[in-house]
Amino acid sequence: MPGLRQEADNTVEHGDAGAAVAFEGVAKAFGAVRAVSDLDLRIEVGKVHALVGENGAGKSTCLGMLAGRIAPTSGTVRVFGEELRHGDPRAARAAGVVAIYQELTIVPHLSAQANVFLGMPKARRGWLDEREMRRRYEGVCSQLGVQAAPASVPAGSLSVAEQQLLEVMRALIAEARIILFDEPTASLGMHERAAMLRLIDDLRGRGITVAFVSHNLDEVLGVADTISVFRNGRLAATRAAGEWTKAQLVQQMLGHDSSDRLAEEMLEDSTRRPRRRGGASLIRVEGLTVPGCVDDVGFELKKGEVVGIGGLVGSGRTTVLRALAGLEPRAVGRLWVEGEERAWPRSVRLARAYGIALLPEDRKGEGLALQMSAMENVTMASWPASARAGLLSRRRTVARATAAATAFGFDPDRIGEVAGNLSGGNQQKLLLARWRCARPKVLLADEPTRGIDIGAKHEIIDALDRMAGEGLGIVVVSSELEEVATLSDHVVVLAEGRVAGSIDREEEEVTMSAILHTAFEVEEAHAAA
Repeated sequence: MPGLRQEADNTVEHGDAGAAVAFEGVAKAFGAVRAVSDLDLRIEVGKVHALVGENGAGKSTCLGMLAGRIAPTSGTVRVFGEELRHGDPRAARAAGVVAIYQELTIVPHLSAQANVFLGMPKARRGWLDEREMRRRYEGVCSQLGVQAAPASVPAGSLSVAEQQLLEVMRALIAEARIILFDEPTASLGMHERAAMLRLIDDLRGRGITVAFVSHNLDEVLGVADTISVFRNGRLAATRAAGEWTKAQLVQQMLGHDSSDRLAEEMLEDSTRRPRRRGGASLIRVEGLTVPGCVDDVGFELKKGEVVGIGGLVGSGRTTVLRALAGLEPRAVGRLWVEGEERAWPRSVRLARAYGIALLPEDRKGEGLALQMSAMENVTMASWPASARAGLLSRRRTVARATAAATAFGFDPDRIGEVAGNLSGGNQQKLLLARWRCARPKVLLADEPTRGIDIGAKHEIIDALDRMAGEGLGIVVVSSELEEVATLSDHVVVLAEGRVAGSIDREEEEVTMSAILHTAFEVEEAHAAA
């Protein structure tokens, strides 16, 4: 057929006619590291195009170049046939390209309306035209079928899903022709994810081109028209979504030299993991209350046990972890540490003195010092162990950091790299390695696999399981309820800030459906009342 070329891997490449985006021989290097090489890719007008691959495969770099945030080292990017000026976000915006990143660009203290018009205010005779902005804000809310937030409500008080919607509204106000999403559902619960996927489908129906990066292969297969797989900085294959299966995607991401067994291992639900009976009590919580967030929450964690906190987004899961980590000064409750009652930790210092450590949901904002090296990030919570005669020993520090990080599959040759330059999966491995060095008694893991690829996710789940086997007590929160069910020996289910029920593996099977049933039972009863 004219204008088509059939590749050996069954990839179909089209001519340039009708392309919203065309990458032509594009490459990007960060120093000695080639993030993207020889990229030839086209994205069709009005279609949903998904980019998948392991962390560091080049997906987000690809979106960054299209958004003008990253300048290619070589090659050309065309938008609707016109060459895009390299490394110029304003030029990309003028061409109709708007990017929505995993780290949202919301100003918390401004209203929802003000955030929608951020950088694009409407004015009349030099004065802000609040009436016109309100009219247009309510209009776009109506288009999306959502209720407009009152002008007095700050955007920071909205849920993550609602804040993400503000970013989409901002794109619509800007009359975007191409919208880029980087992990659009990574921070969302089940219902919010479904709503986001419906929104992407609605954008396609409006003729807007959507390109998105995601590690959730089920969602990719469900919403995309076309799927491109990246591997080691190169485009491995592009096919229509209907021509892919989940197993084929995983196989292509890993490479043809990987075994079928490894691909199957990454796809399985891991329900065959051996269960362990908990040992002595590490912590017992009673009556944990944070006004307006959680009320009268209690549970016990034993040595070598994993307790999952299940529930929907907004149920109070993260608040429970933050309260235990000393990050909620309003928290009240009773806490026993190894059988001895202690004052509730209202500071991180006191929580750490009790042996409680937090793996935060926001690894970049709250977990890592991005400008410091991987080595420094791993050892910062346990520097005295690397000291000799009161002075830090670089040799000992490097050795300890390397040993801890490689235990989680981190490349030892990258231990000196700046943490901010690493992929999300490698950054998460650094945080796990930090606590392996510091050796707390209790690890609070909040969204431990958020926004990382299927290979790194598998490694981290295995690592948490292994750490529990070594005697660490772990409390885990995840929007991926399959992960909670896979890892947990006991699940405490929250709904509307209160304990809705619990599921113990010794008494019944821990499944996603059991967690949801327990949570929904309370939600539905409340709605009926």
